[in-house]
Amino acid sequence: MKVMVTGGAGFISSHIVDLLIENNYEICIIDSLEHGNTENINKKAKFYKMDIRDPGITEVFIKEKPDFVIHNAAQISVPASVDDPMNDASINILGTINILEASRKANVKKIIYPASAAIFGEPSYLPIDEQHPLEMLSGYGITKHTVEHYLKVYKSLYNIDFVVLRCSNIYGPRQDSSGEGGVVAIFCEKLLNDEIPCIYGDGEQIRDFVYVKDVADAYLMSLKSNINGIYNVATNTKISINELYKEINVILHKNIVCTYAPERRGDIRESYMSYDKINKKIGWEPETNLTKGLQETLNYYKNKLSR
Repeated sequence: MKVMVTGGAGFISSHIVDLLIENNYEICIIDSLEHGNTENINKKAKFYKMDIRDPGITEVFIKEKPDFVIHNAAQISVPASVDDPMNDASINILGTINILEASRKANVKKIIYPASAAIFGEPSYLPIDEQHPLEMLSGYGITKHTVEHYLKVYKSLYNIDFVVLRCSNIYGPRQDSSGEGGVVAIFCEKLLNDEIPCIYGDGEQIRDFVYVKDVADAYLMSLKSNINGIYNVATNTKISINELYKEINVILHKNIVCTYAPERRGDIRESYMSYDKINKKIGWEPETNLTKGLQETLNYYKNKLSR
């Protein structure tokens, strides 16, 4: 079976690619390398350096004839979507339509797509389940939810199966700490370098952090099963940003005091999610607790710094 993975040189997708190759899938990767890293590309995967908006994508799909598509390439920054909504929509909506059209023309059987907790806005109840009302607070949230509608339409019109995985905050090795990267990656690299991180807002924002290798497992199980529809991938646990920062300090045996800045537009105050639906359907559950995941992540950044 052949899988086309967009964004396959990125943080999350590269872990998915590694796991799929371990399970004897043939992999093709499409990545513009704007955020992806060539070091993340599995040597057993075939690689195309392309933007997902490139009209030539269809030609690649027809040539490779993938059975499945994992469409992870996206603009992922909430602040960037607020500052430049045109670019956000161009990548996340128009780029996705380009992938869907290529999938249709190449007779792809199934598409797996990562949505986001950003589509829920400020929760009306916790933990968030798949039936929670949607109240997007940023362009990013709007674009991610818009794609869910397109996937449903392509299922109805062209019988392309789909699974949407609404993931909570993903962390782990290979996460990019530059710019507005993942908070875990930023904290890890800053503290390892004895630098002072900055927390936006008061640090009491609540989040649900899920380890990247557990997320990769959810993709593999979704690919192998006959499920369709929308599923949360999360841990149903909560931790504040202040508590997260303290935990990393403790693991590193440090006591570096952080600074604080005004909260960012579009950020959600409190979010954690139920994974009951996907657990009941295919048996997925998170296997890595936060302490173990942070330790493995810190080991990755230690090795990176020592190169």
